[in-house]
Amino acid sequence: MKLRVSLIRCMSAMRPDHPARRNISGRGFALVSAIFLLVVLSGLGVFIVTLSSVQNVTATQDLQGARAYQAARAGIEWSAYQVLQNTSCAAASLLELPGITLVGFSVRVQCAARSYEEGARAITIYQITSIATLGVAGSTTYVERQLAAAIETCRLDGIPCAN
Repeated sequence: MKLRVSLIRCMSAMRPDHPARRNISGRGFALVSAIFLLVVLSGLGVFIVTLSSVQNVTATQDLQGARAYQAARAGIEWSAYQVLQNTSCAAASLLELPGITLVGFSVRVQCAARSYEEGARAITIYQITSIATLGVAGSTTYVERQLAAAIETCRLDGIPCAN
């Protein structure tokens, strides 16, 4: 009789509508849902942190690019001054010049001059290239900007031409 009663209890516990069976399956589904939710939220958190880091690096690179542009422009303006005031075209490194501070940027200026004669007038065309760099090439912090300009001067018997 005991065997038959325990067999009946086991059989009734296997029925789908039995309360014990419903509680066990409900807990299992909640655990799987909780784990899935944790994985999704963790992935979202990693994505947000990565996006924030990339945005920070991009903003820094943009700022350094603007600074490099201004450093290269300073090289063009320095060379233009040399051409217009001293009528000399010389390559230089702006880090060696007194009174110029470019906060870590290395600026190289290249200048080439070509002279032509038009009657009594001496026309000289200066090609100026200024390259500003910061950092080591190939690294994520490397920035380079290059600007070029052309300046034409006219002299009539050593005196600047009148328009």
